[in-house]
Amino acid sequence: MAMYLIGDVQGCDDALQRLLDTLSFSASRDSLYLLGDLVNRGPQSDRVLRRLMAYGSSAHCLLGNHDLHLLAVAHGVRKPHRNDTLDCILQAPDRTALLGWLQQQHLALELVTPQTRWLMVHAGVLPQWSADQTLALAAEVEAMLRGPQALDFFQQMYGNAPVGWSDDLQGMDRLRVVVNALTRLRFCSADGVMEFATKEGAGAAPAGYMPWFDVPARRTQNCTLAFGHWSTLGWLGRSDMFSLDNGCVWGGCLTALKISAGTEMAAPQRYDVHCEAAQKPGVVD
Repeated sequence: MAMYLIGDVQGCDDALQRLLDTLSFSASRDSLYLLGDLVNRGPQSDRVLRRLMAYGSSAHCLLGNHDLHLLAVAHGVRKPHRNDTLDCILQAPDRTALLGWLQQQHLALELVTPQTRWLMVHAGVLPQWSADQTLALAAEVEAMLRGPQALDFFQQMYGNAPVGWSDDLQGMDRLRVVVNALTRLRFCSADGVMEFATKEGAGAAPAGYMPWFDVPARRTQNCTLAFGHWSTLGWLGRSDMFSLDNGCVWGGCLTALKISAGTEMAAPQRYDVHCEAAQKPGVVD
């Protein structure tokens, strides 16, 4: 059995197929962990969702900002963006099944191997959160997404405030901070104040901010983090974290990381397939 972490697919099902062929992936034997932004900007978002649905328990999926955007549009509380490519889902005969499946996916995932504890998110983790707290806070949002208050949640989900975490936060302010950190974060200050305007690479950090994974003494240093979202950061592989968004939808690569499920210490293996550009480079969100 092999386990693979895969970066942002963003509706590029042809690239996903070629990547899985490269991996010799078998749904009856192997497991996939997709790091969010399954849909949008690429041309085949409906095919991506149908594929992952068909894999059943062999595919474990995170929700990214584009996936939440699709759900908000489908609930009528968000207008489509002019660069969206979501009509193939919104007008599909199996729209209800596709959206229902998507709404059941996760904001954070954990995978424990004999070598390490992996924590997977789409974007980032605030420095005050431990891995256990991150998973618990993600579960709070997941409960809202799957419950009768989903419409109210989507109506109040958007906004940049509060900009940081406090254990005293309640209601939608609390959930909005969790969503923003897990699906939008790139830069924050040493005390966890989030900055959302800058979308360039790590070297473009505004004064007083740094990449979230470089905050000193962040509480997730005891596990290995894997995330996507940051295409301008690109591939970054360190002993404590892996960035897997290589800009597939912008003409870059779709990237997978094979991690060991056995007792032997095996270094993670990286696999890439090139993807034809579906969007003009430079439109990062």
